[in-house]
Amino acid sequence: MMIPAERAADDPRNAPVYLRKTLLANGHNDRTIRQLVAEGVLVRVRHGAYVDRSNHDHLDAGGRHGLRARAAYHQARTGVVLSHVSGVPEYDAPTWGLDLTDVHLTRSDGSAGRHEAGVRQHCGRLSDGDVVERHGMLVMTPTRLALEVTTVSSAEAGLVVVNHFLHCGMTTKEELLDRYAVMEHWPNSLRTGLVLHRADARVETVGESRTLHLVLSAGLPPPSPQYEIRDGAGRVIHRVDFAWPDLGVFLEFDGRVKYEKLLRPGQRASDVVIAEKKRERLICDLTGWRCVRLDWSDLGRPALTAALLRAELFRS
Repeated sequence: MMIPAERAADDPRNAPVYLRKTLLANGHNDRTIRQLVAEGVLVRVRHGAYVDRSNHDHLDAGGRHGLRARAAYHQARTGVVLSHVSGVPEYDAPTWGLDLTDVHLTRSDGSAGRHEAGVRQHCGRLSDGDVVERHGMLVMTPTRLALEVTTVSSAEAGLVVVNHFLHCGMTTKEELLDRYAVMEHWPNSLRTGLVLHRADARVETVGESRTLHLVLSAGLPPPSPQYEIRDGAGRVIHRVDFAWPDLGVFLEFDGRVKYEKLLRPGQRASDVVIAEKKRERLICDLTGWRCVRLDWSDLGRPALTAALLRAELFRS
């Protein structure tokens, strides 16, 4: 298991959280706190907890959830660990499809938790190696987090997180299966086995994980992720997101992140699109296969997309 390096101290996701009691101790009162909020200096992230607006406004939904989680962690009246969806931002993992309404904490004393004021406390048993310290807080390890997320999310959103941790080397399929073997009595863990069965470390992005979920949920043949295309001399010249070699079809997911990654200095987005079309033609010429391209809108209509993909896979 590889735990990534911590973020820089000045990263807005590590922004200091000012608790009301601390602000009062430093000479503020409720009137001056309200004034700072009204003037746009501070933002209240939850009851009795504030952060600098300059940091808050630079963050996406996952980053802002992370700030609320930090606040709830420091306000807890007992020992807790950031867990479930609230541990995900601490590893800079994607939060697509996750319900970020509540902060999730697991009590370290094993006592029953409760759900109040936007915080869900869990009472799961902690085993050796389940907890690490990150950014000054106790957080579940990627292995445990990946499993926990599957119990509070859809299978699709859970697969996005699990594949991310696998692809980044923060856990392995073996570690997940070993830990899953002792969590069969966890609440809402029925979908966990399905997610682990579908998980694949070769899948690189949110869009690819969602594509894989769509394909397998529709009962279509499992594709080979990150399939290598070789020339006549056997040299790898390209990789495609997914391929069905026996059916003569490959699939590319076109997402903004993918095109931004391919964009070189001085290039325009249209240059990348043209280059991708040339790449597609070359692969088709080399293999004789057909290409299917999906984007975010296709993933938003899974039944129709699955039907179109089925027709392409089994086209005579």
